[in-house]
Amino acid sequence: MTVNILFAAKPASWAAYETPLKTALHEAGVSADLRRDFAPAEVDYIVYAPDSTVQDFTPYTRCKAVLNLWAGVENVVGNTTLTQPLARMVDHGLTQGMLEWVTGRVLRHHLGMDAHIHGLQGRWDKHVPPLAEDRPVTILGMGALGSACARALAGLGFDVTGWSRSAHDVEGVRCLHGDAGLAQALSTAEIAVLLLPLTAATQNLLNADRLAQMPRGAVILNPGRGALIDDDALLAALDSGQIGHATLDVFRVEPLPGDHPFWAHPSVTVTPHLASETRPTSASRVIAENVRRGEAGEPFVHLVDRKLGY
Repeated sequence: MTVNILFAAKPASWAAYETPLKTALHEAGVSADLRRDFAPAEVDYIVYAPDSTVQDFTPYTRCKAVLNLWAGVENVVGNTTLTQPLARMVDHGLTQGMLEWVTGRVLRHHLGMDAHIHGLQGRWDKHVPPLAEDRPVTILGMGALGSACARALAGLGFDVTGWSRSAHDVEGVRCLHGDAGLAQALSTAEIAVLLLPLTAATQNLLNADRLAQMPRGAVILNPGRGALIDDDALLAALDSGQIGHATLDVFRVEPLPGDHPFWAHPSVTVTPHLASETRPTSASRVIAENVRRGEAGEPFVHLVDRKLGY
């Protein structure tokens, strides 16, 4: 039996995914008709990007699942017309890309590499950083990406604390949760990495009060979601020296407007949302596996919990 799969994303994504998806579906043993133009009542699965023109899921009466191309689902999970199972993207490429971005930026700040990259201007300023075991790093968010980064940093010898809203257990990582755990995690965070989903509970999580709980001169790395941080509070903390530097990959508005203060601030590094891009080849295998599962009557993987929002 052939299943009808609607690819609901922008044309550039179709150009990138058409061949890898067809290949992955064939390799998974799924006979599929993958197109961008089905009548809604004919669709069995939707491969979906939240910026697609598909915003009303009501006509897709036989659709078995919506398979998100993005790791983030905050732009679709609240859609009241979406009653089908929703799966987020959890992919080796996403995880590896994030791990590389995070470890690279942590090592940059831990080793004080900027001083040598920008030049000491003739000064023999021999500042020796502490060993990794003496550098407390906190990961906020212990999902698939946060846990992978926490394990990698612990493997490099860093003193890693992980925080999440609910309890987690990751080998080699001190895991905290809840409001009291957040205060404790921030109190030692010389470097903090934000990898939380964006929900009502996490929006502006790092506000003025919580930034003040961190060690003076702490570094913030945000490859998670722009709205996890109160921008004005962060700028004020940077100006006062409470926060020493912020390396930011995600923003409330993207592309980041040219007149935004982050661009010109000497203690901010902007990267253009490149920490963890979906790689079409590996992501296509994840999508094909969920279609195979649906056709075999097996549970879908990476389903979103609508109550939690991720």
